[in-house]
Amino acid sequence: MAAPAQPKKIVAPTVSQINAEFVTQLACKYWAPHIKKKSPFDIKVIEDIYEKEIVKSRFAIRKIMLLEFSQYLENYLWMNYSPEVSSKAYLMSICCMVNEKFRENVPAWEIFKKKPDHFPFFFKHILKAALAETDGEFSLHEQTVLLLFLDHCFNSLEVDLIRSQVQQLISLPMWMGLQPARLELELKKTPKLRKFWNLIKKNDEKMDPEAREQAYQERRFLSQLIQKFISVLKSVPLSEPVTMDKVHYCERFIELMIDLEALLPTRRWFNTILDDSHLLVHCYLSNLVRREEDGHLFSQLLDMLKFYTGFEINDQTGNALTENEMTTIHYDRITSLQRAAFAHFPELYDFALSNVAEVDTRESLVKFFGPLSSLFCSSNTLHQVASYLCLLPTLPKNEDTTFDKEFLLELLVSRHERRISQIQQLNQMPLYPTEKIIWDENIVPTEYYSGEGCLALPKLNLQFLTLHDYLLRNFNLFRLESTYEIRQDIEDSVSRMKPWQSEYGGVVFGGWARMAQPIVAFTVVEVAKPNIGENWPTRVRADVTINLNVRDHIKDEWEGLRKHDVCFLITVRPTKPYGTKFDRRRPFIEQVGLVYVRGCEIQGMLDDKGRVIEDGPEPRPNLRGESRTFRVFLDPNQYQQDMTNTIQNGAEDVYETFNIIMRRKPKENNFKAVLETIRNLMNTDCVVPDWLHDIILGYGDPSSAHYSKMPNQIATLDFNDTFLSIEHLKASFPGHNVKVTVEDPALQIPPFRITFPVRSGKGKKRKDADVEDEDTEEAKTLTVEPHVIPNRGPYPYNQPKRNTIQFTHTQIEAIRAGMQPGLTMVVGPPGTGKTDVAVQIISNIYHNFPEQRTLIVTHSNQALNQLFEKIMALDIDERHLLRLGHGEEELETEKDFSRYGRVNYVLARRIELLEEVKRLQKSLGVPGDASYTCETAGYFFLYQVMSRWEEYISKVKNKGSTLPDVTEVSTFFPFHEYFANAPQPIFKGRSYEEDMEIAEGCFRHIKKIFTQLEEFRASELLRSGLDRSKYLLVKEAKIIAMTCTHAALKRHDLVKLGFKYDNILMEEAAQILEIETFIPLLLQNPQDGFSRLKRWIMIGDHHQLPPVIKNMAFQKYSNMEQSLFTRFVRVGVPTVDLDAQGRARASLCNLYNWRYKNLGNLPHVQLLPEFSTANAGLLYDFQLINVEDFQGVGESEPNPYFYQNLGEAEYVVALFMYMCLLGYPADKISILTTYNGQKHLIRDIINRRCGNNPLIGRPNKVTTVDRFQGQQNDYILLSLVRTRAVGHLRDVRRLVVAMSRARLGLYIFARVSLFQNCFELTPAFSQLTARPLHLHIIPTEPFPTARKNGERPSHEVQIIKNMPQMANFVYNMYMHLIQTTHHYHQTLLQLPPAMVEEGEEVQNQETELETEEEAMTVQADIIPSPTETSCRQETPAFQTDTTPSETGATSTPEAIPALSETTPTVAGAVSAPAEANTPQDATSAPEETK
Repeated sequence: MAAPAQPKKIVAPTVSQINAEFVTQLACKYWAPHIKKKSPFDIKVIEDIYEKEIVKSRFAIRKIMLLEFSQYLENYLWMNYSPEVSSKAYLMSICCMVNEKFRENVPAWEIFKKKPDHFPFFFKHILKAALAETDGEFSLHEQTVLLLFLDHCFNSLEVDLIRSQVQQLISLPMWMGLQPARLELELKKTPKLRKFWNLIKKNDEKMDPEAREQAYQERRFLSQLIQKFISVLKSVPLSEPVTMDKVHYCERFIELMIDLEALLPTRRWFNTILDDSHLLVHCYLSNLVRREEDGHLFSQLLDMLKFYTGFEINDQTGNALTENEMTTIHYDRITSLQRAAFAHFPELYDFALSNVAEVDTRESLVKFFGPLSSLFCSSNTLHQVASYLCLLPTLPKNEDTTFDKEFLLELLVSRHERRISQIQQLNQMPLYPTEKIIWDENIVPTEYYSGEGCLALPKLNLQFLTLHDYLLRNFNLFRLESTYEIRQDIEDSVSRMKPWQSEYGGVVFGGWARMAQPIVAFTVVEVAKPNIGENWPTRVRADVTINLNVRDHIKDEWEGLRKHDVCFLITVRPTKPYGTKFDRRRPFIEQVGLVYVRGCEIQGMLDDKGRVIEDGPEPRPNLRGESRTFRVFLDPNQYQQDMTNTIQNGAEDVYETFNIIMRRKPKENNFKAVLETIRNLMNTDCVVPDWLHDIILGYGDPSSAHYSKMPNQIATLDFNDTFLSIEHLKASFPGHNVKVTVEDPALQIPPFRITFPVRSGKGKKRKDADVEDEDTEEAKTLTVEPHVIPNRGPYPYNQPKRNTIQFTHTQIEAIRAGMQPGLTMVVGPPGTGKTDVAVQIISNIYHNFPEQRTLIVTHSNQALNQLFEKIMALDIDERHLLRLGHGEEELETEKDFSRYGRVNYVLARRIELLEEVKRLQKSLGVPGDASYTCETAGYFFLYQVMSRWEEYISKVKNKGSTLPDVTEVSTFFPFHEYFANAPQPIFKGRSYEEDMEIAEGCFRHIKKIFTQLEEFRASELLRSGLDRSKYLLVKEAKIIAMTCTHAALKRHDLVKLGFKYDNILMEEAAQILEIETFIPLLLQNPQDGFSRLKRWIMIGDHHQLPPVIKNMAFQKYSNMEQSLFTRFVRVGVPTVDLDAQGRARASLCNLYNWRYKNLGNLPHVQLLPEFSTANAGLLYDFQLINVEDFQGVGESEPNPYFYQNLGEAEYVVALFMYMCLLGYPADKISILTTYNGQKHLIRDIINRRCGNNPLIGRPNKVTTVDRFQGQQNDYILLSLVRTRAVGHLRDVRRLVVAMSRARLGLYIFARVSLFQNCFELTPAFSQLTARPLHLHIIPTEPFPTARKNGERPSHEVQIIKNMPQMANFVYNMYMHLIQTTHHYHQTLLQLPPAMVEEGEEVQNQETELETEEEAMTVQADIIPSPTETSCRQETPAFQTDTTPSETGATSTPEAIPALSETTPTVAGAVSAPAEANTPQDATSAPEETK
């Protein structure tokens, strides 16, 4: 197998290079935002830049990157564009900038929306240029740029400005491009289209000739573009050299075709045009497909296009076609061909009279039609057959066809051959990737994907053709993203094992790997028979034997492999001799000689007798020796393909060659289960609720699932404890009239029931203005009914728990929407109480609809645990709560909400309740053993308790007109003895109604005991813990929580159990992958063909970070990082935007609130002292601190994307130490950074400087911005690391997360000259750069301070110019603190005895002094003095020859050695080899360098 070429990484220019560039000099003169006096617009500047910088460099990304980053498009190109100055260079420059914005994944159309006037003119010129001759004004490379621009336009239909232009190209009038016979055939198929077609013709006649000509050009644009492409394709030779410009043009064109076919609005009319042009036939017969090297990607793209042209959908209605409908279409095509042959072509009689199954394969069609193509006159016959079927224009009499025979034959065969259905293809596909896919750069690109070329990957955009298409695209991408991670694991493990060729030609392993072992023996032990109708085995099992001569803990890991864990079987045949060094920069396959990779699934380890050791509570048997054998399941589809290849082609048997088995970390190894879940979904009849179907596919009215448009809207809702008072309720519905049913203010207390005016979504139009006004008035009137919760019993714990949060009016709207049926989308900016809203919705649904079940899904266990902890604080019975998955161990509660935890709770609770029954029985003097079981307790309640209660009620209820006596309520009460342990007196004796309510409350308490026991009866009947836990899940639990990953893994088991639910609430919805958001909708079987789902509440924030996708190609090219939540927002689904934050100071909130609609502050942010008080020792509550190179070095990159910056790391740690020395608690400070490399470097520095120092300690967390999403702290120190390019902080979502983590103080360390130029970051950085860029500290100000935020300090302010100065200052401050403490203790010891009351106190002080002296010794070691460290000779690996004075330090020269001596060498390489080799999370993931 050929080793793939390693793609080159694009190196971003440094700031100094940027400043030296010709482009930058022009920018500073003409358009840079920070320049006050700019030169007037000059068209020649654009011409020069295009010719000298773009064309001359052959559209080099580096040049275009510089231009785009300098705001060339926003501040110069589009601002000055008009028809008068339009030119080729102008058009191409704009297209290059837009394409670059898409490549960088930043918003591209904003500037056009602000100034839309000239866009139509601009777009028409683009169309004209795209059709120009390739050897004319526009080169093929330039036309490829135009194709890419058009593709971006077609994929941006949600933008009104773009849609208005694109719609003219892809609507019904484009059928003008069809040949007349085909047009007639299509109009005949769909009669209503003929009416529209006649209307179009009439309108055309009314147009003036010039406008008509323009319209005709637009309608024929795509047809003409296809013809132009075919001419370019035909110019590609078979074996002579071909320019890559031609190949790239062809690839981009096919990409554009795929994108047009994969969207219903464009496909509806375009698919017929594409079919009529026979583009696929031309492509498959082209020379480019036959060129193995150059045409590889083109062929893969062509297969994707073929898949979409034949997609199982009705183009006109958009309905998915069933397998039967597809078969009918196929039969119709074949029979029409047979009829044509029978009527007009005697030489095809045999074909015409055969049955369909005999003639619809490619082989049989070629057999019948092939002989015709060998005769010249018969080529005309083939043309006539095709024209009879309206595939080609009619052949004029006495003229020969211009099409070659091969084309005509392929046209007829490819159109009429039987195609395997998509679901069959999917079922025959192996789930594990093989070596062919794993190292195919077109399918699984390396981390160095630059975004330049196109790839053979599906895209996740706004819309999908059908649910099958939706699932299939996600299936393929999920599979390939997993493949990328598998490739990293294989490369890491196999290269660690160092396979070399032995002197006898075999394999010898010179190293070892924790995650891989050499295979001693491999045997296939079972190949089960196929199911009926299938050609692959139902099951293939094999035994793998390995020798575990390794350390005990690694041996335990191998022996701990559980059922369903996935491993990989690998064959290596190295060609390198023993001792050859492995070079990670060179292609992996040729170095290790990797030949095959196959996946397998563990069934279990075998015992001494060859039996599988089952997982279970029993202890595992102790096996002797080092040899271990595992029984594994192989992929039956893959096995069948391999065996077929061996038998038919004589290939070697793959399964006799394996010599390595590799395992993976369990957390990263769930891909197979998720893929099986998606495949099972595609094989079942996916029943999505009708009200959701179109929205999920991206069509129809985006607001159709909003509660206001749902037919089953609920008029009256009990808001339970949502409102704290009637005033709170009135404030929560601004603009509404609140009508309370009771007038007495004393009775207007919560809880409240509110009746809303319900209007159907489809209201009738009324002409009478008075009626309309009256209707509007009525629509704004709310009827509020206060009600009293019935007394639950005399014990204090009977009182319901109450909500204490005063929700804002937008939070109330979110809660109201969540209680109503339909889709609710809540956008929750940082600190706006998303979790509180979620918990209140869950509580309100629980109380309003007690028979319904709610499923809670989140992205992380942490979020699920936070939700659960808040749910427990509300009035929800804990027996109705259940938590699935492994994260329940992290719940910070004493109670266990896992399945077995709940089973134990039920059993324990049952015993408690039966004890209560026993006590009740005793208090009533009833003999027998009523508390033996739940069943006997039930009889006791029925015959003893109920009879006494009914007798009591008959005595004390109203008797006619006479009012009963108050004392009777207490006198006749039968349960006095039972309630003797309740607070006394039980009855107050003030009024009959009050005492009667207390009596009924007591009975409710008793009745609840027996109700619960009735529910717990099942646990008596079911004996095993597993059965009991299943019963709880299916019947008992009302609120079930799990992570999205758990839902995807366990769907099959849940459906099999008969799991049911009515509502779904998703937290962190913007962080969940599209497919993992969709699967939880289908965790239950439909009832009578309908889904019982009533509500879907999604809470998230699409302005914060998206799901983590490690591979940049899938993230950017395929848009896999787009969550379903984000897609819904883009489509236009209505959202409730929470608009008041209570986390951060108002000034800190301003750094990110520009990203949200009207985000304000809750009153306490202005009122509470902690928000109004200044940060002690620091002049500002937030500051951007400029950090220049330290010893001539800015950012460094010891491993790919493992960025570090020593100067910033030292500065951050110095500020942290300064704050701790002032008195700030270390756990209130977190240090964040944007890269994994910097995180490891900062941790190392903290370990060396202050980690074990009792005076300073460690910060709460040192982590990446991405990992800290969803968390917060009082003070955040943030290092942005980069000095060459902005990097992935250019993603505004990462900036929002970084800026919104701090409550009271944010201090950012960065290279200001780099970040202030970035257009996307301007709103935040303009505020940051408005303050001084040097750190301002107030060392003499005590912590905490009384100074108000913004006040001038009474103490002296000191300005820190650079990092060495700060480090030296902190060192001196620390030493001063130690000496002061020491002096204080000395003074205390010298006091005369009379001043000390007891001798013991002096002794205590002496003990403390000894401790202090010890501490001083330790701390002096931790923070070395400048003089000590300057004497030492060690030099870190990254240190250059630069002397301290060259760094511009204003402090003493000795301060720098004090730093550098203790700083870890080769940054990060020591601390994190795993992370260094393979980026493990989003922050270390490769990003497109700027």
